Amino acid sequence: MAAVPPGIRMLVSFDRDQWYRVLTFILTFLLYTSFHLSRKPISIVKSELHKNCSSVSEIATLASSSGSPQPPPQPPIHADMDCSWKPFDKKNYRQLLGAMDYSFLCAYAVGMYLSGIIGERLPIRLYLTVGMLSSGLFTCLFGLGYVYNIHNMGFYVFVQVANGLVQTTGWPSVVTCISNWFGKGRRGLVMGLWNSHTSVGNILGSLIAGYWVSSNWGMSFIVPGIIIAVMGVVCFFFLIEHPNDLKSMYAQNTSPGKRQVPTKSWNGVNDGHTEVYHQYKDNQTQAHCYYEDSIQNRKSYDTELLLPSDSLCVPAQTVVVVKRESEPSAISFMGALRIPGVIEFSLCLLFAKLVSYTFLFWLPLYITKTAHLDAKKAGDLSTLFDVGGIVGGILAGVISDRLGKRATTCAVMLLLAAPTLYGFSMISEFGFGPTIGMLLVCGGLVNGPYSLITTAVSADLGTHKSLKGNARALSTVTAIIDGTGSIGAALGPLLAGLLSAGGWDQVFYMLMTADFLALLCLLRLVTKELTSSKSPPTSAVELKEH
Repeated sequence: MAAVPPGIRMLVSFDRDQWYRVLTFILTFLLYTSFHLSRKPISIVKSELHKNCSSVSEIATLASSSGSPQPPPQPPIHADMDCSWKPFDKKNYRQLLGAMDYSFLCAYAVGMYLSGIIGERLPIRLYLTVGMLSSGLFTCLFGLGYVYNIHNMGFYVFVQVANGLVQTTGWPSVVTCISNWFGKGRRGLVMGLWNSHTSVGNILGSLIAGYWVSSNWGMSFIVPGIIIAVMGVVCFFFLIEHPNDLKSMYAQNTSPGKRQVPTKSWNGVNDGHTEVYHQYKDNQTQAHCYYEDSIQNRKSYDTELLLPSDSLCVPAQTVVVVKRESEPSAISFMGALRIPGVIEFSLCLLFAKLVSYTFLFWLPLYITKTAHLDAKKAGDLSTLFDVGGIVGGILAGVISDRLGKRATTCAVMLLLAAPTLYGFSMISEFGFGPTIGMLLVCGGLVNGPYSLITTAVSADLGTHKSLKGNARALSTVTAIIDGTGSIGAALGPLLAGLLSAGGWDQVFYMLMTADFLALLCLLRLVTKELTSSKSPPTSAVELKEH
């Protein structure tokens, strides 16, 4: 008999819960990848919305004067239009492009504070599905502006605002879901690997948008819009919010002939997921009985004597008595702010996300203007920043797990990021080699703290010991931290649009200042971590199973 291949042995070594955990990891990774994939096209299309018209005319003149037998390139759909797309053909085009970024990100920041509160009170799967379908619709609408020759600035601002609001459904939902499944172990490493979906989404969005940007930039939005809508349908059919959601299904499948009873879960919520065993004793025998608690007559108790006439006895086994806790309620906004560390990390993320999103929305245009590349090549080159971000996020998670110091890890990376940004502004003028290297380094140092705060830190604070096991605070805490960060994400591209008119050096000075301010916000927490007599890994703060 032939030996079983090692790959098959590895597959069968996983139990059912591990396979579902892998499914949830991959699915939530792909879901949020599609969110970032649909946000990236605007940064690629900017250089197409406003071109250097004189350069375009010169290229066209050279092509017509040369005796080249090559056929002329295919004209775009709207051949009668000027080289720039109205209303972005004016001198204040940078301010108009910045206003589009600001409208999306400002709506995102405002909506994020509400999204976490709403998300805790609705089924995550349905909430996320509706958000993804709506986001797909509005992303496609932006691209249809090209197809139907729309030049009204109000139309594009409206689409950006609406898309920013519906995209707030994504982050609190996926962080809550992944934290429910990965509440133990090396949270920094797991979250660092998982959070690479932001960079993967940016890379794919750049490549997809760059494929059509020069010929039909409307498709740069329509294709990502279709992708996120399709992933919304996948979410509806396959996303499992919590491991407890599977227990009732398997209980029904394994005991089809036995009466199923609604029961109380260990966090006090009667959700039908777990069975409560009560011990019944008499002088000679000991039995364990299932007790059917009437939903209409629910009441608080530690133990209850069971009526023999309404019970089913099974052989005696060891019973672990779990004291029932009172039913936890969703945490308030002010209650979440009182959790130690939430305010500091929220303010830090404001400045860190300002830097990250300025690169997200303006890096391709900066490369186009300084390196004199076309929109497609600039978009492809900008993906290296996101590649560095993947490595930086994973390293930040591993280091913080090892040291048990989240704030210190973020502070060191922020301290190194500021001079690196200045170096990038200088070296980017010396050719492709130095530019590629600095893009990778900048991506790692800028996105490392951003990744760590939005994932592992948010999950740690959302399950802080002061909450006494109330895991329903996770979505609200995540929304507060990311919502505050999104204010910086809205300000960064807007300030970049205003400052770039006076030269790109001013933009980089703004980014370096933001990095130092982010570092200052963490000084108290860094001091506390370094002076602490004992510093257990932060990842040891685990989600309570319920």
